Order: sequence, then C-alpha cells, then structure tokens
Amino acid sequence: MTLTLTLVRHGQTHFNSRQILQGSSNSPLTRTGREGVRTTARHLAASDFVAAYTSPAGRAVTTAVEIIRHHPGLPLTVETGLREYDFGKFERRPERELEAFEPWAALVPAVLAGRHPGLPDGEPGAAYMARVTATFDRIVAAHDAAAGSGQGVEVLVVGHGLTLGAYLWTLQRGGLPALPNASVSTVRVTDGVPEVVEVGLDIAGHGLRAARPAPAPIPAP
Repeated sequence: MTLTLTLVRHGQTHFNSRQILQGSSNSPLTRTGREGVRTTARHLAASDFVAAYTSPAGRAVTTAVEIIRHHPGLPLTVETGLREYDFGKFERRPERELEAFEPWAALVPAVLAGRHPGLPDGEPGAAYMARVTATFDRIVAAHDAAAGSGQGVEVLVVGHGLTLGAYLWTLQRGGLPALPNASVSTVRVTDGVPEVVEVGLDIAGHGLRAARPAPAPIPAP
C-alpha cells in the first residue's frame, strides 16, 4: 500500500502581506491568512491522518493546530528540521533588500544545488538541503512500514514555502515550485519510492503573490 504525505504551507502572515522576509523569524497570520487556513482545514477534514508534523515557527504551528481541529486526538509533533531557510541578516527586512544584494532567481537555485555559502549570518545551502532531506527521510521511515502492512497511511506535514518546495524539488527536479499560502501538495510513497502527485493546490485562493517560484539550478560544470 502507500504512504501519502500531505504538505501544507502556513497561512498568509503580516510579513507575507508586506513582502518582508521571515525565514527562521516569525510573523503572525493575518485575518486573511486565518480564513485561508480554515478553508484548507475544511478541505482536509475527510483525510484520515495518523500523524501530523509541523515546523516550530508560530505561523506553521497555528496552521497545523487549525487543521487538526478536524481530527480529534491526532498528535502534533514539532519537527525542528522543518523550519524555514535562515536568511541571516536579511530576515525581518523588506524582500527588495535581498533582491538588491542577490536576486531570488540566483539565490534559490544555488541553495537547492547545495552550492550557496549562505547569506551573511545565514544558513549554507548544503547544510540546509541536508537538513531538509534528512527530516523528510525520518518522517517517511517512521510511517512507511505501517503503509506496507496492508493499509494506506496519511501523514500531515505543515511547513514553509522554501522548505516544502526544496523537498518537492528533490523528487521532481526543475525550478522551485510555486506554493501559495495555505496550499496543499501531495507526495505518494509506494514501496519506498516517493512520487509527487500534486503541487501547490491553492484551496484558499491566495494566488501566487507570496509563492515566489525560482528557476532550476544550473548543473555544475
């Protein structure tokens, strides 16, 4: 049988609405963000989750808690490996400042490829990608055996645009996928082999304003 990972990006935050970088920092959800999360939560109410994981960031925890209101008794595990990329000194600063220092279209491909040394006071790309990969490997390993016992298993994972996108990129190379706030992506793991089924389903209708896709990494010479 299969293990299904339901990946949900956190709802819109005040920083998202003002185009301010968050990264490892936090910002609370806006009213629109809370409404969007409730819409996504209702969409996922029929899912039969056996476990739920969230980044430790408040915006992700708030999103996860709203979703699991529809799943009484479902335990929520805070997984530090799901935290967002650390943008260093550019966190809590306008996105345009990072864009002037290093364009998003150049930064993200280098991070995904593990070649970026890290922004000032930030996280090196290789360490970040190793963290993301190891985290999802742990989550899959924790539930894949149960899926192989004859019953399909569904697991909820709530996180961030770059971190969820980076994991999806490891499975489906190309550019960084566009993940709107409160969007749902689906990965199906069959006999230990993951497959991307859906990317960035915009149930809440937030659109791509804060999704921030990026081009594919350039192969090393």
